[in-house]
Order: sequence, then C-alpha cells, then structure tokens
Amino acid sequence: ALLLLCEDVSLCHGFSASHPSAVHRTIPQSLCKHTELWDGDGSPCGELSNRGSCQNILLSQAPLGPQFPFSGVDDREDWPSVFYNRTCKCEGNFMGFNCGECKFGFSGLNCTERRLRTRRNIFQLSTTEKNKFLAYLNLAKNIPSQDYVIATGTYTQMKNGSNPMFRNINVYDLFVWMHYYASRDTLLGGSNVWRDIDFAHEAPGFLPWHRVFLLMWEREIQKITGDENFTIPYWDWRDAEDCVVCTDEYMGGRHPTNPNLLSPASFFSSWQVICTRSEEYNSQQTLCNATSEGPILRNPGNNDKSRTPRLPSSAEVEFCLSLTQYESEPMDKMANYSFRNTLEGFADPRTAISNISQSGLHNALHIYMNGSMSQVQGSANDPVFVLHHAFVDSIFERWLRRHRPMLEVYPAANAPIGHNRENYMVPFIPLYRNGEFFKSSRELGYDYEYLQEPALGSFQEFLIPYLDEARQIWAWLVGAAVIGAIITALLTGLILVCRKKRQRTSSEIQPLLIESEDYNNMCYQSSF
Repeated sequence: ALLLLCEDVSLCHGFSASHPSAVHRTIPQSLCKHTELWDGDGSPCGELSNRGSCQNILLSQAPLGPQFPFSGVDDREDWPSVFYNRTCKCEGNFMGFNCGECKFGFSGLNCTERRLRTRRNIFQLSTTEKNKFLAYLNLAKNIPSQDYVIATGTYTQMKNGSNPMFRNINVYDLFVWMHYYASRDTLLGGSNVWRDIDFAHEAPGFLPWHRVFLLMWEREIQKITGDENFTIPYWDWRDAEDCVVCTDEYMGGRHPTNPNLLSPASFFSSWQVICTRSEEYNSQQTLCNATSEGPILRNPGNNDKSRTPRLPSSAEVEFCLSLTQYESEPMDKMANYSFRNTLEGFADPRTAISNISQSGLHNALHIYMNGSMSQVQGSANDPVFVLHHAFVDSIFERWLRRHRPMLEVYPAANAPIGHNRENYMVPFIPLYRNGEFFKSSRELGYDYEYLQEPALGSFQEFLIPYLDEARQIWAWLVGAAVIGAIITALLTGLILVCRKKRQRTSSEIQPLLIESEDYNNMCYQSSF
C-alpha cells in the first residue's frame, strides 16, 4: 500500500503519482506515498515528539523453503528492499508511515488509551447498521485513496526508478490490488512465469497476512467515513444450506436472467472488477494496472460438486480447532496435521491430511461462490470476501485462545518465501512482520461477538493464563497431590508414634540429663 522512504536520518520522502520528480532515482517503489512529515510537529516520523525516527530496515536472514528456486527475479523478494531500505521506526504505541497513528488497539492523543472494538455477525446488525455498512462499501469503491497509489510496472520496467509507473486508485480497489500483488505469479521474462509462489496463501503467513489486511481495510473505512467505531461484520457460514448473504438486502441477489451476474436491484451489480486476468498479465509480462474488467461474477452453489460438495460444517470447524500443530513440514499446501493448512482448505477437514483435489473450509467458500471469489488473485473484488475472511479470522482467534501458543510456534525458518516469522508481509506499508500478528485479537484491539467472555475482575484476568497452564498439566498435579497425601500420612503416623513413646517413657527420663523440650525437638526432627 503506502511506501515511505528515508533518504537520510533527518528527512523522509515518499513518492507521488502526481509528482514523479520526487522519486529517488536509485530507490523506486511499488507502493507509494506523497512526501509527508507528521503534521503534529512537522518533523519526519514525528521525531521531535519522540514518536519515531528514520532507520535502516533490518531484513530477516533466516533460510527459506525450497518452493521458490530463484533469486533476484521478483520485486517482492526480501520485501521491501528492492524499493527502499530506510523507513520510519515508531516508538511505543505509535504506528504508521510517519508514526502519525496509533497501533491497532490503542487510541488517544498519545496513543495511551486501550480500545476494544467488536466485530459482529452481519445478521445481528440492525437494518440501520447493515445499510450503513453497505453504504460504506460503496463509498470506498467511489472515493480515491488519499495516501496510496499502485504500481503499474515492475522495477525493471520502471528502469530502476528513473521511469516511475504509478496511478491513483479508489480505497476499495486498493485492497483488491494488494491481494492480487501478494498472490500474483513471478514474471520470468518472455512468456515464462513461476506459479508456485504466493506471499499471502499456501503457507504459515496465510492467517496473519489476512488479519493485517482486514485491520488495514477497517482502518481505511474508519478514516474515510469518520466512524471510529466501524468494524467489519462476519458471515458465520457453518452448516449453511446456501449463500444466505446473497440477497439484495445484503450482498446482492442473483440476476433474474443471467445466473452469473448480480441482481440489478443491488448496487454491487454496477461494480467493476480489477486484476482478474492473470493469464493475460502473464503472457504480456505486465502487472495489473487496475483497469476495469467487467462486473462482479457470482453463481453460488453451481460449482464443481466433486471438489466442493457443500459449505463447511460445524463439525469440520471443531475438528480443525482440535489440531495442536499450527504448521508442519513442508509448510505449504502439502502439510499434514497443520491447523493452518486445514483451515485454509488444502487438507481434509475430517482427517487433516493434505488433499489438493478437494477444497475445504476457507477454500470451500471461495469455490462455492463460483465467480469472482473463486480466482485467488481477484477474489477480493466480491465484497463477500471481507465477511468471509472476518469469520476465518475468528476461527484463527479461537485456535489461539484454546491453545495459547508461544510466538516460537510460528516457524522462524524454512517456510516458503515471505512466510518466515520475521519476514515483512508483502506489500503492506508500514511494515509488519508475520510474527507480530500471531497473538490474540484482543491485543490488537478487536474481538468477535460470539467469542466474547463475561467481564472479569483484574485479579481473575491475572489468574486466567496460570489456570489454563494448570489444566494442561493436570495429570502431573494429581500425581503430586497423591504423593503429598502419602507423605502427610507417614508424617502423621510417625508423630503419633513419637508421642506415644514419650508418654510411655516419660517417668524413666532423668531431667538432669535431658529436658523435655529437647526431647520433643528430637522427636519432631526424627519424624521429619
């Protein structure tokens, strides 16, 4: 999305589609920002207010998996080093390309106030709330982004930055383009491409990447509407018989004469999609330039039943949640007994064994929609995408709360390119690492309506993690209790024996040789 460059410690520069001369010749970029300082004090990164400073970007040196056998052929390798190597490093709870915002979950002038928003089931919204959500979607589709422009060419096509290739884009399509850019094929020259690459799918980063995507999307809607309380609703599709959100009241019904189109009664029927012609881009060795490519396509339920016979069930979700491993070798779509791979849908949701001929859970919904949602790179064109991924994120959240994994559970090395714990996520700006979002949503400032727990006192909240750990080692605790009971019984018996012995021999004890107090001490020590 946004790209902020720092040419030296005292000055940070961004690129602008309307001011190409501002581009530093040796450091081009794929996602750009207008040259901007933090308005609060006029300094880069808010340095005068101790918000942050311009720093070198430190890249992970951990080894990658074998899935991508090339080097130096894709702009996204070692993101974002092809485009820039300095950026704002924000301190404390500050965040943003210029440290002008608060981290997710914080608010206030100095970002010191904790804030927890709730994502709700779309069917629990009032008519007013639901209509407001739909209006916000339509506004995002029709208002240009004030912060971001997109790249329409590769680094090479930009002639190493001397020929900037960027264009403006509306807020909704910005996120469609980002999803496309992260999942697009590698262009190898001529008509050659490498398809086994994806910075947002088929590997450990799938869930953290989409978590950041939704958080950024949510924040952009909050900005353009001024509604700081806005949250993305979710669609709970477990055990659904059909696409219950596919009505004109919600996300658009079926066209009366063409089942592949949306009903003209829905304003989503007038939306134009972008970034859906991957084979055309590959053959021309070009990037999607966000040109309109036709209406949203959707024909739910008329999909290939041999791949996806129905929507996912509650039992399948529960089985997935029972898996204790977040990830397993080879950490891609062939992984077995991996919670991530099973939730993503490349492993059978009844056995957790990889089966790429079937589409389960997350993938099942995409295939079931049978249209724009069913093609990975352009799937975010359909607004059902955000409802779907909000619910997928809630399942991820349930797993995190149930298993409480340490950060070390997320793979540090040997994952597919871009998916190691310390890798920066492509193409987000400001920069976020995969591991930073492998934690509870409540730490990031949001919760899900159906996961909310009763309010607890601070002492109870303090005890919860320790009680959960105790439950995990209950067998050891029971064993320790039994041993403790045996030792206590033995001690009690020995003490009683000592007392009886003292009573029997007290008349024979010579006071001048040993005092009764000393004798009692000897008996206690012996018993002990």
